[in-house]
Amino acid sequence: MPAGPINTGSHPVLLWPGVYDTWGQVYAEHPEEYPQLYDVRESDQAYEILPQITPFGTAPVKSEGAPVSWDSELQGPITRAQPTAYALGYIVTFEELRDNLYEKVASRRAAGNAFSMRQTMELVGAFPFNSAFATTFQTTADGVAWCSTAHVNTTGGTYSNALNPAADLSEASLEDLTIQIMQATDDRGNLISVMPRSLHIAVQEWYNANRILKSVLQSDSANNNINVLKATNVFPGGIHMNHYFSNPHSWFIRTNVQEGLIWFWRDHTMFDQDNDFDTKNAKAASYMRFSTILNDPRGLYGSNGP
Repeated sequence: MPAGPINTGSHPVLLWPGVYDTWGQVYAEHPEEYPQLYDVRESDQAYEILPQITPFGTAPVKSEGAPVSWDSELQGPITRAQPTAYALGYIVTFEELRDNLYEKVASRRAAGNAFSMRQTMELVGAFPFNSAFATTFQTTADGVAWCSTAHVNTTGGTYSNALNPAADLSEASLEDLTIQIMQATDDRGNLISVMPRSLHIAVQEWYNANRILKSVLQSDSANNNINVLKATNVFPGGIHMNHYFSNPHSWFIRTNVQEGLIWFWRDHTMFDQDNDFDTKNAKAASYMRFSTILNDPRGLYGSNGP
């Protein structure tokens, strides 16, 4: 697409009367989906630092007259949330503004700019999920993929937040991954209360997910068994379809872990407009700055589909 100013030659038909309406620039938008993937926070810093601190271990037996056993804590990996700026604008020549007969075209340009900024937010928010099983683009503080079988404990050993082997979305695979979640331990091996909260899927799995989770009886079975996933309300936060997930069969579970997935707003979307003195051209642009992180991998579990 050309990046130059919008001029009288960009759409000459708008310089003549008789145009009923224009189309193709602005469509209905999906409701915001990125807040379903992250805990949205505000930031007033150039960057945010989130260090891990290890917990204490279990208490050993104390013999009569013996001293108390002392434990300590360690600093683990550090997550750094560095905001990235995104901006998009357009220029309209003075002559085009003067000769364009349709005022609503100008208002639609602003709406189209806002639409593009929203698209950017959603695509950036979904991007780490689309590459969650590889280290190609983004890693967690321990240097491995967002969803991995080899996350590193600061005190030694590894843990997994990925279903292994990976499997398509099904009743059995959901049970396997939710059991894995409920058996989670901290860096010292203490059992912790990690519970599934919400299921996140691509468009292609929407109907499948609803069949599995919302039927009264067990899905795809002639047995008269209850649907235990529905009966136990395993996902109190519900099913969330994300239109920006690019892998049709990857699926994710967010848990109740605090400080897991975070979206830091440094600058919310702002729209400015002005005129260039030399050319009299009108300029309008939007700007925003934010960051996305998986701070604690126990906040997200996933399966890479088939």
